[in-house]
Amino acid sequence: MGLLEVTKTVSFAGWIGTPEIRIIVVIVLLLFGGKKIPELMRGMGKGIKEFKMASLKIK
Repeated sequence: MGLLEVTKTVSFAGWIGTPEIRIIVVIVLLLFGGKKIPELMRGMGKGIKEFKMASLKIK
């Protein structure tokens, strides 16, 4: 897998590339610290799960 293929895989919306993701990760680390991130991700995962369940109930 070449560098171009990896960049295309990481790129979500076409304009978000590897450098942007790195900057976002650094900002999140500076704002919340390493100990708080797992708790934040757990909360985000629960929120996504609840959203999916609610959207399935609507269908």
